[in-house]
Amino acid sequence: MDPAPGALETQSLAILRRALDRLDAGFRGLPQAKGPRQDAAALERVLLDVAERLQDNYPYFHPLYAGQMLKPPHPVARLAYALALWLNPNNHALDGGRASSAMEQEAVAEIARMFGWEAPLGHLCGGGTMANLEALWVAGQLRPGSAVVASEQAHYTHQRISAVLGLPFESVPCDGRGRLEVAALERRLERGGVGTVVATIGTTAVGSIDPLPALLALRDRHDFRLHADAAYGGYFGLADNLSAEGRRTYDRLGEADSIVIDPHKHGLQPYGCGCVLFRDPTVGRFYKHDSPYTYFSSPELHLGEISLECSRPGAAAVALWATQRLFPLVPGGAFARALGESRAAALTLYEKLRADARFLTAFPPELDILVWAPRARRASDASQLARRLFAEAARRGLHLALAELPVAFFDLAAAGMERDRDTVTCLRSVLMKPEHRAWVDRIWELLDGAARAVLGD
Repeated sequence: MDPAPGALETQSLAILRRALDRLDAGFRGLPQAKGPRQDAAALERVLLDVAERLQDNYPYFHPLYAGQMLKPPHPVARLAYALALWLNPNNHALDGGRASSAMEQEAVAEIARMFGWEAPLGHLCGGGTMANLEALWVAGQLRPGSAVVASEQAHYTHQRISAVLGLPFESVPCDGRGRLEVAALERRLERGGVGTVVATIGTTAVGSIDPLPALLALRDRHDFRLHADAAYGGYFGLADNLSAEGRRTYDRLGEADSIVIDPHKHGLQPYGCGCVLFRDPTVGRFYKHDSPYTYFSSPELHLGEISLECSRPGAAAVALWATQRLFPLVPGGAFARALGESRAAALTLYEKLRADARFLTAFPPELDILVWAPRARRASDASQLARRLFAEAARRGLHLALAELPVAFFDLAAAGMERDRDTVTCLRSVLMKPEHRAWVDRIWELLDGAARAVLGD
């Protein structure tokens, strides 16, 4: 009798075994060398303990996890990463990772082509935080002492990074859809002293897209660097179901001076895998440094020469290269269709929530993130009910998230709700798995049951 299917995908392990045999064949000319003796029983005991400990997690891999922006890597990325670990390449100098360095350059070039860039400077790094740090570091080299400006909904790391770099940081207000308010930015620009403006292409709280065409027009008049933090939303330019306004932004994303995108979000990769790109490759001059032993094995480019990070996992590059080999980054391809499925899932759930008198929705989702709150007499009451709904949904197997957002994102007056505080605790879902679209009805069924238990009929 076949064993009952498990929740975790394990069939691909047989493919890993065959790939390991192929990798091993390339090194069979080496003389035998005994490694450290392994205590198989002790090894198994520890790994089984690890498996037990890891059960203390939300089921991030399952469609009923619809909370934070968490999902497992695709099997091809997981297997390629694991395969590379038998060598453990280091993509700092070519001595440490010849093949993986070449794979990184090829994978990064394919990402750059999504934005119409054929010869940028770019590389992988540990995630969006490090990628944004490098982008703002270069901006600081070009505009020393000038302020970095971002919206109130930009990722909190921009303020923290600016402090690390010794750059002044200022935030400007958002409009009612969570986007940088253009008029407020223009007023700030008129006072001078701004070196860099950050355009967020997919805020992590609500998935809003800053109005890039308007920001590009301001750049023409005020001469600042425009950095696009597309860590979350960068891949959605491939989707075919964006709003008209969203499409106009993505069509011009290649006009930014620098772009950050996170393959470990929508790019199907394990953590951590971020990517930073610069339209002008000559900014590589700021990275130049001397090393007495790392860059002499080859006259070709060593990735450590264009990266603030030194040692970096070659396995991350191998996994990304393999994933993009299986799923090319092209409009209409399987990868692009999956992005469209995620956005369609968010729009479908949004319409269900909007039509239900128990809930108050914010604006329609631009990407695959949506937020909503229970209707109540006051914003503070809605916040308390949201926390109860969160817990009740989890008890029923549906895992959502909570977010503290400005009340301006919700039309409290139309809902007859009193504004007794400036923020409201609301429920938030990130429907970033393409299979979420097929699970929207089940998600709604569980949410409806939780709402009946907490809010009544």
